[in-house]
Amino acid sequence: MRPKDRLRLRIAQEAARIMAEEGIHDRLPAKQKAAARLGIADARLLPRNEEIDEALEEYHRLYRADVQKPHIARLRRLALEAMRFLQDFAPRLVGGVLEGTAGEFSPVTLHLFPDAPEDVLRKLMDRGIPFEEKTASLPGGGKRTADYPALRFRVDGVEVELALLPPELKARAREKHTPKGDLAAVEALVRADAAEKREGTG
Repeated sequence: MRPKDRLRLRIAQEAARIMAEEGIHDRLPAKQKAAARLGIADARLLPRNEEIDEALEEYHRLYRADVQKPHIARLRRLALEAMRFLQDFAPRLVGGVLEGTAGEFSPVTLHLFPDAPEDVLRKLMDRGIPFEEKTASLPGGGKRTADYPALRFRVDGVEVELALLPPELKARAREKHTPKGDLAAVEALVRADAAEKREGTG
């Protein structure tokens, strides 16, 4: 392995540890913090997001093997409950809960596509769900990011984050996310998690 690749791997592994243990959800600040801790100032050595995800999977295999699967299964059940409640807004599950890499402090992250953000606020208020308004920064074209309104609330001690995206981005989301995180896909994941649990206890 070349020295540069070795440094990228060290940053990825430290970023994965930070995300798993310190509650940082976003990859960019995690790898920036990891590089700073390792004394690496060259931004060109920062690993790709895919390398962070691989390091996260390895971290969970090594240090959370006994708790990771039930943890992910619980978060997916909570995500499914939220998606059914918000199904009028074409919810999509994204991030570590979908991919199976969510750590102890990871939120359930949903992308919604309402006609207007106020529609989602009204839905939560009608149900009496307290929430916090925030902003979600998501990748745009090239290296740019775009800011969208977002909401955050808690269910059974788990943070749920909703990014409220324009309806015209819905088709792009269907093409981009693999595996797809729509309602049917998450229902299938929850069924698979339950079947695996039964097999493990049978």
